[in-house]
Amino acid sequence: MEYRFADCVLDVSRHTLTRGQDAVPVEPLVFDLLRLLADHAGELVTRDQLVEALWQGRAISESAISACIAAARKAVGDDGKQQAIIKTVSRRGLMLVAEASAPEVRPVPKAASPGVQRIRYARNRDGHQLAYAISGEGPPLIRFPPPLTMDLEFEWSNPPERAFVDELSGRFRLLRFDGLGSGQSERVEPNYDFGVQADDAAAVADAAGFDRFAGVSMSGGVLTAIEFAARYPERLSRLAIVGGYADGRSRRGQTEGPEALKSMVAEGWAESQSAFATAFITSYFPEGPLEDVRRIVRHMQAACPPDVMLKDRDAINNASVAHLLSQVKCPTLILHARGDAVHPLSEARKLAAGIPDAELVILETANHFPYPGNKVWETYIETLTEFLSG
Repeated sequence: MEYRFADCVLDVSRHTLTRGQDAVPVEPLVFDLLRLLADHAGELVTRDQLVEALWQGRAISESAISACIAAARKAVGDDGKQQAIIKTVSRRGLMLVAEASAPEVRPVPKAASPGVQRIRYARNRDGHQLAYAISGEGPPLIRFPPPLTMDLEFEWSNPPERAFVDELSGRFRLLRFDGLGSGQSERVEPNYDFGVQADDAAAVADAAGFDRFAGVSMSGGVLTAIEFAARYPERLSRLAIVGGYADGRSRRGQTEGPEALKSMVAEGWAESQSAFATAFITSYFPEGPLEDVRRIVRHMQAACPPDVMLKDRDAINNASVAHLLSQVKCPTLILHARGDAVHPLSEARKLAAGIPDAELVILETANHFPYPGNKVWETYIETLTEFLSG
Protein backbone atom coordinates (compact mmCIF):
# COMPACT_ATOMS: atom_id res chain seq x y z
CA MET A 1 0.00 0.00 0.00
CA GLU A 2 1.49 3.34 -1.11
CA TYR A 3 0.71 7.00 -0.43
CA ARG A 4 1.91 9.57 -2.97
CA PHE A 5 2.25 13.28 -2.24
CA ALA A 6 4.54 16.02 -3.59
CA ASP A 7 7.46 14.02 -5.04
CA CYS A 8 7.29 11.42 -2.25
CA VAL A 9 6.10 7.83 -2.09
CA LEU A 10 5.37 6.38 1.35
CA ASP A 11 5.27 2.59 1.03
CA VAL A 12 3.50 1.19 4.08
CA SER A 13 4.07 -2.49 3.29
CA ARG A 14 7.83 -2.07 2.86
CA HIS A 15 8.13 0.69 5.47
CA THR A 16 10.07 2.92 3.08
CA LEU A 17 10.01 6.54 1.94
CA THR A 18 11.34 7.69 -1.42
CA ARG A 19 11.65 11.26 -2.67
CA GLY A 20 12.12 11.55 -6.40
CA GLN A 21 14.34 8.58 -7.21
CA ASP A 22 16.11 8.51 -3.85
CA ALA A 23 15.40 6.38 -0.80
CA VAL A 24 15.12 8.49 2.35
CA PRO A 25 16.07 6.83 5.66
CA VAL A 26 13.52 7.60 8.38
CA GLU A 27 13.19 6.51 11.99
CA PRO A 28 10.09 4.45 12.90
CA LEU A 29 8.42 7.34 14.78
CA VAL A 30 8.94 9.69 11.85
CA PHE A 31 7.53 7.09 9.45
CA ASP A 32 4.50 6.62 11.71
CA LEU A 33 3.91 10.37 11.79
CA LEU A 34 4.03 10.58 7.99
CA ARG A 35 1.62 7.68 7.68
CA LEU A 36 -0.75 9.26 10.21
CA LEU A 37 -0.77 12.52 8.22
CA ALA A 38 -1.18 10.64 4.92
CA ASP A 39 -4.10 8.67 6.39
CA HIS A 40 -5.76 12.03 7.13
CA ALA A 41 -4.48 14.05 4.16
CA GLY A 42 -6.17 17.46 4.06
CA GLU A 43 -7.58 16.95 7.56
CA LEU A 44 -6.42 18.32 10.90
CA VAL A 45 -4.51 15.87 13.09
CA THR A 46 -4.65 17.18 16.65
CA ARG A 47 -1.80 17.03 19.13
CA ASP A 48 -3.76 14.50 21.20
CA GLN A 49 -4.27 12.26 18.15
CA LEU A 50 -0.57 12.49 17.37
CA VAL A 51 0.52 11.59 20.92
CA GLU A 52 -1.95 8.72 21.12
CA ALA A 53 -0.90 7.24 17.76
CA LEU A 54 2.87 7.65 18.13
CA TRP A 55 3.44 7.38 21.88
CA GLN A 56 0.29 5.49 22.97
CA GLY A 57 -0.82 8.44 25.08
CA ARG A 58 2.32 8.60 27.25
CA ALA A 59 3.48 11.96 28.61
CA ILE A 60 5.86 13.42 25.98
CA SER A 61 7.75 16.70 26.10
CA GLU A 62 7.00 19.40 23.54
CA SER A 63 10.62 19.33 22.44
CA ALA A 64 10.34 15.61 21.55
CA ILE A 65 7.17 16.25 19.54
CA SER A 66 8.75 19.22 17.77
CA ALA A 67 11.86 17.19 16.93
CA CYS A 68 9.74 14.42 15.38
CA ILE A 69 7.78 16.95 13.29
CA ALA A 70 10.99 18.65 12.14
CA ALA A 71 12.47 15.29 11.12
CA ALA A 72 9.30 14.43 9.18
CA ARG A 73 9.44 17.76 7.32
CA LYS A 74 13.11 17.27 6.49
CA ALA A 75 12.42 13.73 5.20
CA VAL A 76 9.83 14.99 2.68
CA GLY A 77 11.83 18.06 1.61
CA ASP A 78 9.87 20.60 3.65
CA ASP A 79 10.76 22.89 6.54
CA GLY A 80 9.08 24.91 9.27
CA LYS A 81 9.27 28.14 7.29
CA GLN A 82 7.77 26.95 3.99
CA GLN A 83 5.32 24.38 5.39
CA ALA A 84 4.45 23.46 1.80
CA ILE A 85 3.78 19.81 2.68
CA ILE A 86 3.22 19.65 6.45
CA LYS A 87 1.45 22.68 7.87
CA THR A 88 1.20 23.61 11.54
CA VAL A 89 -2.27 24.83 12.53
CA SER A 90 -1.56 27.13 15.48
CA ARG A 91 -2.51 25.63 18.86
CA ARG A 92 -4.49 22.86 17.16
CA GLY A 93 -2.28 20.39 15.32
CA LEU A 94 -0.84 19.39 11.93
CA MET A 95 -2.12 18.87 8.41
CA LEU A 96 -0.71 17.28 5.26
CA VAL A 97 -1.52 20.05 2.77
CA ALA A 98 0.27 18.68 -0.32
CA GLU A 99 -2.06 17.02 -2.79
CA ALA A 100 -2.07 13.31 -1.93
CA SER A 101 -3.33 10.30 -3.83
CA ALA A 102 -5.32 7.67 -1.97
CA PRO A 103 -3.54 4.34 -1.49
CA GLU A 104 -4.29 1.60 -3.95
CA VAL A 105 -6.87 -0.75 -2.43
CA ARG A 106 -6.55 -4.34 -3.59
CA PRO A 107 -9.68 -6.48 -3.73
CA VAL A 108 -9.84 -8.72 -0.67
CA PRO A 109 -9.96 -12.43 -1.63
CA LYS A 110 -12.91 -14.33 -0.25
CA ALA A 111 -12.33 -16.99 2.35
CA ALA A 112 -12.83 -20.58 1.27
CA SER A 113 -16.11 -22.34 2.00
CA PRO A 114 -15.93 -24.94 4.79
CA GLY A 115 -14.28 -28.09 3.48
CA VAL A 116 -12.80 -26.32 0.47
CA GLN A 117 -9.30 -24.88 0.27
CA ARG A 118 -8.49 -22.40 -2.49
CA ILE A 119 -4.77 -21.80 -2.94
CA ARG A 120 -3.71 -18.48 -4.43
CA TYR A 121 -0.30 -17.08 -5.31
CA ALA A 122 1.50 -13.88 -4.44
CA ARG A 123 4.88 -12.74 -5.74
CA ASN A 124 7.72 -11.57 -3.56
CA ARG A 125 10.03 -8.72 -4.52
CA ASP A 126 12.16 -11.12 -6.58
CA GLY A 127 9.13 -12.29 -8.55
CA HIS A 128 8.94 -15.77 -7.01
CA GLN A 129 5.57 -17.36 -6.28
CA LEU A 130 4.33 -17.79 -2.71
CA ALA A 131 1.29 -20.01 -2.11
CA TYR A 132 -1.33 -18.84 0.38
CA ALA A 133 -4.86 -19.68 1.49
CA ILE A 134 -7.53 -17.89 3.52
CA SER A 135 -10.13 -19.57 5.71
CA GLY A 136 -12.74 -18.39 8.20
CA GLU A 137 -14.26 -15.03 9.01
CA GLY A 138 -13.45 -12.52 11.74
CA PRO A 139 -10.43 -10.42 12.75
CA PRO A 140 -7.43 -10.95 10.46
CA LEU A 141 -4.73 -13.39 11.61
CA ILE A 142 -1.57 -14.51 9.81
CA ARG A 143 0.33 -17.71 10.57
CA PHE A 144 4.12 -17.36 10.20
CA PRO A 145 5.24 -20.85 9.07
CA PRO A 146 8.36 -22.62 10.32
CA PRO A 147 10.98 -22.55 7.54
CA LEU A 148 10.46 -25.20 4.85
CA THR A 149 8.25 -27.52 6.90
CA MET A 150 4.71 -26.42 6.09
CA ASP A 151 2.48 -27.45 3.22
CA LEU A 152 -0.99 -25.97 2.78
CA GLU A 153 -2.35 -29.17 1.29
CA PHE A 154 -0.97 -31.38 4.06
CA GLU A 155 -2.34 -29.11 6.76
CA TRP A 156 -5.76 -29.20 5.12
CA SER A 157 -5.88 -33.01 4.80
CA ASN A 158 -4.04 -34.16 7.96
CA PRO A 159 -6.49 -34.44 10.91
CA PRO A 160 -4.35 -32.99 13.77
CA GLU A 161 -3.05 -30.12 11.63
CA ARG A 162 -6.54 -29.47 10.25
CA ALA A 163 -7.95 -29.37 13.78
CA PHE A 164 -5.64 -26.46 14.58
CA VAL A 165 -6.55 -24.67 11.34
CA ASP A 166 -10.25 -25.16 12.05
CA GLU A 167 -9.95 -23.84 15.61
CA LEU A 168 -8.38 -20.61 14.33
CA SER A 169 -10.64 -20.34 11.28
CA GLY A 170 -13.67 -20.57 13.57
CA ARG A 171 -12.67 -17.31 15.22
CA PHE A 172 -10.51 -15.44 12.71
CA ARG A 173 -9.95 -14.75 9.03
CA LEU A 174 -6.84 -16.92 8.89
CA LEU A 175 -4.09 -16.38 6.32
CA ARG A 176 -1.63 -19.27 5.91
CA PHE A 177 1.23 -19.51 3.43
CA ASP A 178 4.10 -21.78 2.45
CA GLY A 179 7.63 -20.43 2.58
CA LEU A 180 9.58 -20.14 -0.65
CA GLY A 181 11.12 -23.48 -1.64
CA SER A 182 8.60 -25.74 0.10
CA GLY A 183 4.99 -26.86 0.13
CA GLN A 184 2.89 -25.35 -2.65
CA SER A 185 5.21 -22.36 -3.14
CA GLU A 186 7.74 -22.12 -5.96
CA ARG A 187 10.48 -24.74 -5.58
CA VAL A 188 13.54 -22.56 -5.79
CA GLU A 189 16.36 -22.33 -3.28
CA PRO A 190 15.04 -20.12 -0.48
CA ASN A 191 16.79 -17.11 0.95
CA TYR A 192 17.96 -18.01 4.46
CA ASP A 193 17.88 -14.37 5.56
CA PHE A 194 14.91 -14.23 7.94
CA GLY A 195 14.49 -10.52 7.26
CA VAL A 196 13.89 -11.40 3.60
CA GLN A 197 11.40 -14.03 4.74
CA ALA A 198 9.63 -11.32 6.75
CA ASP A 199 9.38 -9.27 3.55
CA ASP A 200 7.85 -12.34 1.86
CA ALA A 201 5.23 -12.45 4.62
CA ALA A 202 4.45 -8.79 3.96
CA ALA A 203 4.04 -9.52 0.24
CA VAL A 204 1.55 -12.31 1.01
CA ALA A 205 -0.36 -10.06 3.45
CA ASP A 206 -0.56 -7.36 0.77
CA ALA A 207 -1.90 -9.81 -1.80
CA ALA A 208 -4.52 -11.04 0.68
CA GLY A 209 -5.63 -7.48 1.53
CA PHE A 210 -4.39 -7.73 5.13
CA ASP A 211 -3.20 -4.35 6.42
CA ARG A 212 -3.01 -4.68 10.21
CA PHE A 213 -3.43 -8.09 11.84
CA ALA A 214 -2.53 -10.44 14.67
CA GLY A 215 0.12 -13.10 14.13
CA VAL A 216 0.87 -16.59 15.40
CA SER A 217 4.25 -18.28 14.95
CA MET A 218 5.34 -21.79 15.79
CA SER A 219 8.83 -23.22 16.33
CA GLY A 220 11.25 -21.78 13.72
CA GLY A 221 8.51 -19.47 12.46
CA VAL A 222 9.40 -17.21 15.39
CA LEU A 223 12.53 -16.10 13.51
CA THR A 224 10.44 -14.64 10.68
CA ALA A 225 7.78 -13.33 13.07
CA ILE A 226 10.27 -11.37 15.21
CA GLU A 227 11.92 -9.93 12.10
CA PHE A 228 8.46 -8.94 10.83
CA ALA A 229 7.52 -7.31 14.14
CA ALA A 230 10.71 -5.24 14.06
CA ARG A 231 10.38 -4.24 10.37
CA TYR A 232 6.63 -3.66 10.24
CA PRO A 233 5.55 -2.59 13.74
CA GLU A 234 2.53 -0.72 12.40
CA ARG A 235 1.10 -3.88 10.83
CA LEU A 236 1.20 -6.35 13.73
CA SER A 237 -1.46 -5.84 16.42
CA ARG A 238 -0.38 -8.75 18.64
CA LEU A 239 1.85 -11.81 18.40
CA ALA A 240 1.63 -15.34 19.82
CA ILE A 241 4.77 -17.54 19.85
CA VAL A 242 4.47 -21.31 20.32
CA GLY A 243 7.61 -23.39 20.93
CA GLY A 244 9.85 -20.51 19.88
CA TYR A 245 13.37 -19.46 20.73
CA ALA A 246 15.66 -16.43 20.63
CA ASP A 247 18.92 -18.25 19.82
CA GLY A 248 19.42 -21.24 17.53
CA ARG A 249 20.84 -24.43 19.01
CA SER A 250 24.42 -23.67 17.94
CA ARG A 251 24.17 -20.23 19.57
CA ARG A 252 23.36 -21.90 22.89
CA GLY A 253 26.59 -23.90 22.96
CA GLN A 254 24.73 -27.13 22.15
CA THR A 255 27.24 -28.47 19.65
CA GLU A 256 26.12 -32.12 19.79
CA GLY A 257 22.36 -31.64 19.40
CA PRO A 258 22.31 -29.95 15.99
CA GLU A 259 24.81 -32.42 14.53
CA ALA A 260 22.75 -35.37 15.78
CA LEU A 261 19.58 -33.98 14.20
CA LYS A 262 21.43 -33.16 10.98
CA SER A 263 22.79 -36.71 10.86
CA MET A 264 19.24 -38.06 11.03
CA VAL A 265 18.30 -35.87 8.08
CA ALA A 266 21.40 -36.78 6.07
CA GLU A 267 21.00 -40.52 6.69
CA GLY A 268 17.33 -41.01 5.97
CA TRP A 269 15.45 -37.95 4.79
CA ALA A 270 15.06 -39.18 1.22
CA GLU A 271 13.86 -42.69 2.16
CA SER A 272 10.17 -43.44 2.74
CA GLN A 273 9.39 -44.90 6.18
CA SER A 274 12.91 -43.99 7.26
CA ALA A 275 13.70 -44.74 10.92
CA PHE A 276 16.10 -41.77 10.92
CA ALA A 277 13.45 -39.33 9.73
CA THR A 278 10.96 -40.75 12.24
CA ALA A 279 13.52 -40.37 15.05
CA PHE A 280 14.10 -36.77 14.00
CA ILE A 281 10.39 -35.88 14.33
CA THR A 282 9.92 -37.98 17.47
CA SER A 283 12.47 -35.74 19.20
CA TYR A 284 9.92 -32.95 18.75
CA PHE A 285 6.88 -35.05 19.71
CA PRO A 286 7.99 -37.72 22.21
CA GLU A 287 4.42 -38.11 23.52
CA GLY A 288 3.16 -38.87 20.00
CA PRO A 289 0.68 -40.10 18.93
CA LEU A 290 2.97 -42.26 16.78
CA GLU A 291 0.65 -42.25 13.77
CA ASP A 292 0.64 -38.43 13.81
CA VAL A 293 4.45 -38.47 13.94
CA ARG A 294 4.55 -40.75 10.90
CA ARG A 295 2.20 -38.43 8.99
CA ILE A 296 4.41 -35.44 9.83
CA VAL A 297 7.46 -37.33 8.57
CA ARG A 298 5.80 -38.12 5.24
CA HIS A 299 4.61 -34.53 4.88
CA MET A 300 7.96 -32.94 5.66
CA GLN A 301 9.81 -35.30 3.32
CA ALA A 302 7.44 -34.27 0.52
CA ALA A 303 7.57 -30.58 1.41
CA CYS A 304 11.34 -30.21 1.44
CA PRO A 305 14.16 -32.16 -0.31
CA PRO A 306 17.13 -33.38 1.80
CA ASP A 307 19.79 -30.94 0.53
CA VAL A 308 17.54 -27.94 1.19
CA MET A 309 16.55 -29.35 4.59
CA LEU A 310 20.21 -29.62 5.61
CA LYS A 311 20.87 -26.01 4.61
CA ASP A 312 17.76 -25.01 6.54
CA ARG A 313 19.04 -26.77 9.66
CA ASP A 314 22.31 -24.84 9.43
CA ALA A 315 20.44 -21.55 9.02
CA ILE A 316 18.11 -21.98 11.99
CA ASN A 317 20.78 -23.50 14.24
CA ASN A 318 22.99 -20.45 13.73
CA ALA A 319 20.21 -17.84 13.78
CA SER A 320 19.50 -15.38 16.56
CA VAL A 321 16.79 -12.75 16.99
CA ALA A 322 17.86 -11.81 20.52
CA HIS A 323 19.00 -8.38 19.31
CA LEU A 324 15.53 -7.65 17.92
CA LEU A 325 13.41 -8.56 20.94
CA SER A 326 13.29 -5.05 22.38
CA GLN A 327 11.92 -3.79 19.04
CA VAL A 328 8.74 -5.90 19.32
CA LYS A 329 6.14 -3.32 20.36
CA CYS A 330 2.89 -5.29 20.13
CA PRO A 331 1.38 -7.37 22.97
CA THR A 332 3.10 -10.76 22.91
CA LEU A 333 2.24 -14.15 24.40
CA ILE A 334 4.76 -17.00 24.59
CA LEU A 335 3.39 -20.56 24.97
CA HIS A 336 6.00 -23.24 25.63
CA ALA A 337 6.07 -26.89 26.67
CA ARG A 338 7.78 -27.51 30.00
CA GLY A 339 9.38 -30.72 28.68
CA ASP A 340 10.39 -29.46 25.23
CA ALA A 341 13.74 -31.18 24.56
CA VAL A 342 14.47 -29.41 21.25
CA HIS A 343 14.00 -25.80 22.33
CA PRO A 344 14.17 -25.72 26.14
CA LEU A 345 12.02 -23.61 28.41
CA SER A 346 15.02 -21.34 29.02
CA GLU A 347 14.61 -20.05 25.45
CA ALA A 348 10.97 -19.15 26.12
CA ARG A 349 12.04 -17.29 29.25
CA LYS A 350 14.62 -15.45 27.16
CA LEU A 351 11.89 -14.35 24.73
CA ALA A 352 9.56 -13.26 27.54
CA ALA A 353 12.30 -11.29 29.29
CA GLY A 354 13.49 -9.59 26.11
CA ILE A 355 10.15 -8.54 24.59
CA PRO A 356 8.63 -5.58 26.47
CA ASP A 357 5.60 -6.63 28.58
CA ALA A 358 5.48 -10.13 27.08
CA GLU A 359 3.73 -12.94 28.96
CA LEU A 360 4.79 -16.59 29.28
CA VAL A 361 2.39 -19.53 29.65
CA ILE A 362 3.97 -22.93 30.36
CA LEU A 363 2.20 -26.00 28.98
CA GLU A 364 2.54 -29.28 30.91
CA THR A 365 3.65 -31.49 28.03
CA ALA A 366 6.86 -32.75 26.42
CA ASN A 367 5.58 -32.29 22.86
CA HIS A 368 6.96 -29.27 21.03
CA PHE A 369 3.35 -28.12 20.76
CA PRO A 370 0.14 -30.01 21.58
CA TYR A 371 -1.97 -32.05 19.18
CA PRO A 372 -5.63 -33.01 19.68
CA GLY A 373 -5.88 -35.65 22.38
CA ASN A 374 -2.95 -34.23 24.30
CA LYS A 375 -3.89 -33.42 27.91
CA VAL A 376 -3.24 -29.69 27.44
CA TRP A 377 -4.83 -29.31 23.98
CA GLU A 378 -7.96 -27.51 25.19
CA THR A 379 -6.01 -25.21 27.52
CA TYR A 380 -3.61 -24.45 24.70
CA ILE A 381 -6.34 -23.53 22.20
CA GLU A 382 -8.37 -21.53 24.71
CA THR A 383 -5.34 -19.53 25.91
CA LEU A 384 -4.11 -18.90 22.37
CA THR A 385 -7.40 -17.78 20.85
CA GLU A 386 -8.36 -15.66 23.86
CA PHE A 387 -5.09 -13.75 23.56
CA LEU A 388 -5.28 -13.34 19.78
CA SER A 389 -8.83 -12.03 20.11
CA GLY A 390 -7.57 -9.25 22.36
